[in-house]
Amino acid sequence: MRAGTTAAPGRTRWWICALLFAATTINYIDRNALSVLKTRLQQPLEAGGLGLTDADYGWVTFAFTAAYAAFPPLIGTAIDRFGVKRSLAVALILWSLASAAHGLVAGVLGLVLVRFLLGMAEAAHFPAAIKAVAMWFPQQERALATGLFNAGTALGIIASPLTVWLAITFGWQAAFIAIGAAGLLWLVFWQRGFQAPEQHAGVSAAELAHIRAGQPPATEALRLPWTALLRYRQIWPFLLGKLLTDPVWWFFLFWLPSYLERERGQNPLKSAGLVALIYLGSSVGSILGGWLSGHLSQRGWPVGRARLTTMGLFAACMPASILAYSTDSFAVCVALITLATACHQAWSANLLTSATDLFPTQVSGAVIGLGATAGGIGGMFITLLTALTVQWTGTQHWAFVYAGAMHLTSLAIFWLWFRGGFARVDLGAGPDLARRHRPLLTAGAVLALLGTALLWLITANWAACVAAAKLSGAAQAATAAGGLVVIGTLLFHAGRPQRRPVSLLPLTS
Repeated sequence: MRAGTTAAPGRTRWWICALLFAATTINYIDRNALSVLKTRLQQPLEAGGLGLTDADYGWVTFAFTAAYAAFPPLIGTAIDRFGVKRSLAVALILWSLASAAHGLVAGVLGLVLVRFLLGMAEAAHFPAAIKAVAMWFPQQERALATGLFNAGTALGIIASPLTVWLAITFGWQAAFIAIGAAGLLWLVFWQRGFQAPEQHAGVSAAELAHIRAGQPPATEALRLPWTALLRYRQIWPFLLGKLLTDPVWWFFLFWLPSYLERERGQNPLKSAGLVALIYLGSSVGSILGGWLSGHLSQRGWPVGRARLTTMGLFAACMPASILAYSTDSFAVCVALITLATACHQAWSANLLTSATDLFPTQVSGAVIGLGATAGGIGGMFITLLTALTVQWTGTQHWAFVYAGAMHLTSLAIFWLWFRGGFARVDLGAGPDLARRHRPLLTAGAVLALLGTALLWLITANWAACVAAAKLSGAAQAATAAGGLVVIGTLLFHAGRPQRRPVSLLPLTS
């Protein structure tokens, strides 16, 4: 019975978190399989490979990055419309099939195509997972739940040797097919285990009351054009935070192994082990960061203050990246990089959760999707910026400086914007869509001009960009600059009077 009980809350919500953790792990195993099997794919056709060159590999990774940055707003809106259960199931089927299809391609063009499809499908994961957490967890526990499932990113990286073993034992084609099939196995548990809390047979009255404590009733969903969400000032610190700090994770993910080998003199095998150790530390940070803000909330701190204090604590540790580069001690260097990746993941757990603190669950998919696009654009630029700094200075020093400074910069934006506290958005009492929104018109014009200037700068110095980051890296940055032009145009459009009305839909799980 669900009425009249004072029993302690159950644990069903943590099983939901475990499912999300498993999906995140599968997500990162799938996306990292290409990088760990790169050398095998670079073997000649007659030796069983694809004859993949470094330039080809750049185009393949570019295809994934472009899709991963372009589709989240549309996919997030679809998740809000069709529900978490159905949307994440479809996404996982698609990315599992795309992953398995890597083992069936016969050339570089096919690899580019399946990598693009993988990036498009995997773009659904974080908007759906954050929305699921918002549905299943009270506000005080959301950051911890986010930190726990987000720790699957590191486990997916650490588990990459399994992919190598499969390739050695059965061939690289079989390795791709096997890891694609793993996602379909997860789908069985997802379909049986996920429902909205009110519909789940395993949720007791006590747990349901615990989940819904302090939350407004969720009886109907708002269908809102995603461009309309940009009229709410609360979304901008979140988007800027993703734009500035997500590239730090991308930088460590893609450039850390080469730094350990080229500038610290480590052999590839030892570098791989150290990277695994570093990402194990990042998992600890993800969980610790989520726990701390929830602990402060449970002790009576306002949610905004608890979230920003926790983000500030870990942002203050990010200059460890700069010290890691400067120290002569290799052991201290690895320890400081581990600290930096752990602090980034702790920051990320709270940054992602802040979107559900500020916006109701009904639109959280679209909000997280917009944030993913902002982070993707920043990640596309970091590839060229890091390559240019290596070419001009011979080291990655300035990239480490960037990694050490961006979280504090983002934190300052949050504090100045919110003045230390969060105010939840009331969509029903939001901006009048029929009126012109001058800040968006101005921001759109400025961003479009900035993107145009960056695009001109990149094309005017095309030879230098290609020399630093290869043709694919230069094209990736040019695409990101073009993306800024497109986004600026969309912002300008969002600031114009909107004729499309807000409509009400049944809330789906």
